[in-house]
Amino acid sequence: MGGRTAYECLDKSLFEPVLVFVSGWGRFYKVEPEFLQKDSIRASLPQLDGFSVYDESFEDDVFADEGMEAIEPDWFEEHFDMAFLAMHGPDCEDGAIQGLLEWHKIPYTGPGLMGSAVGINKILQNELIALVTGQEKKTATISRDAWDSSDKGAFFSSLVAHLGLPVVVKAPHQGSSIGVKIIRENDLDAFCKAVETCFFTVSMPASEWLDMSEADKDKYAQDVAQLDSGIGYPLVLENTGDYILSPVELVGMLDSLAEEAPDSLMVFASVDAEDDLLFEEFISGQEFSCGVIQDDDGTAIALPPTEIFNAEAFDFQTKYKTNVAKKSIPVRTSLENNRLIQESVAAVFKRLGINVYSRIDGFLTPTGKVLLHDPNTIPGMSPASLIFKQMAEIGMNFTDSLTYLVRQSLRERIRTGKDTFRLKQLLAELDDRLAERKANPAPEKLVPFGPTDDAWTKARTLYHRTAAFGEERPVLVYQNNDTEITIPVNLLFKDTIADLETALTTPRHPLLIETDERARHITERYLI
Repeated sequence: MGGRTAYECLDKSLFEPVLVFVSGWGRFYKVEPEFLQKDSIRASLPQLDGFSVYDESFEDDVFADEGMEAIEPDWFEEHFDMAFLAMHGPDCEDGAIQGLLEWHKIPYTGPGLMGSAVGINKILQNELIALVTGQEKKTATISRDAWDSSDKGAFFSSLVAHLGLPVVVKAPHQGSSIGVKIIRENDLDAFCKAVETCFFTVSMPASEWLDMSEADKDKYAQDVAQLDSGIGYPLVLENTGDYILSPVELVGMLDSLAEEAPDSLMVFASVDAEDDLLFEEFISGQEFSCGVIQDDDGTAIALPPTEIFNAEAFDFQTKYKTNVAKKSIPVRTSLENNRLIQESVAAVFKRLGINVYSRIDGFLTPTGKVLLHDPNTIPGMSPASLIFKQMAEIGMNFTDSLTYLVRQSLRERIRTGKDTFRLKQLLAELDDRLAERKANPAPEKLVPFGPTDDAWTKARTLYHRTAAFGEERPVLVYQNNDTEITIPVNLLFKDTIADLETALTTPRHPLLIETDERARHITERYLI
């Protein structure tokens, strides 16, 4: 979804997008736009013995077999000048891909090595955020070896005594709320299951497996492939040390072991299983997410924070698969509290060595304290992503925001002192193009729409497409009851006509006005 958004919304008058898909095995393939029209990555692959799987389950290079052009890092410079990262999770946000690109002298978007490494490590970032803001949040950790040898009941009791209930269990190196569980009751079995899940391990009593039907076994093996609810393939069967690539191999292995030892407990883990877990006290308060950008001098400017409410937890399901969560920009609190959130977020962004942009989450407690966690160094790039809605509040649409991201990333890569002369040339070329466009703006294209949700959705789609093409400047015009109203960019992400009409008749929040003004020296480079 992120790749699709970036490809569709990048300004084609400034950039020539080249699509590079990175497989589960870390191989790079140059793909055509049709690849992005698939519903999912797995939908682009053939089924394996009736199972839907990722490429890690195939013994051969299945994407090459599908006709994709493989490219090696040594050849990157022959295909593109810069890498726009629309990747998430381990190897993508932890400095791994960033280090590979720096080695091959390819500039990339988003934070650099240090900010990425800190942003993926939830244990370290808790300590560093506390040093920056002085916040106090109770936490605990445990290693896999210590957990395996522990008295589970005694450990859980001590944890509850220290943190209280609910207890938040986190895999410390994941993204998109993968590997996060909340234990709300004093339930040891539920706690043990949550710990197992967050370690990316699964245990199966042989007797339970033997009682399952063939259909249930197949379903179980398929569910393991689901990264939001399972642990993904490849696996390691810890009883024997055998590697398991696919669902069919898992079923066969468990059948064999269960028959040999019907009283055994079979334990298997992801090959990328976590080795430590983080436990946190449950914070009651208003949950928010706040983006940060920076100017050429490196000054961090926090965007208007978004409050998330009407959801028990802002987890993977809530973020990407349901419409349960509601959002408000800014947080429904005082102007002073919203400013405090922005100040805290900007300070953490700067002091943790993050640059270009980020999204930092947190809570505003009933007593007015701001508690931060989980800097996100490659915020989601889907159309529903919070940071784009926050960028719109300072007047930047999808296309403007992506242009900012490319330019500011070039500026920050120059600061690393690697391949400096060439990077300065790329930056100067882009700045010349931006200045030329500002001096000779493209003609406006009116995008009129009527008072229905469908018309509003279609108009926004046409708006984004026109903006990305770069030859005309789209202007949304709302036509209703013989009146025509030009829609400003900050209202671009209102979900419905009712939301839009409410916003048109509501005075703009003072925080939105002052944030817009604070960022004006950044946005004026991109806006016409």
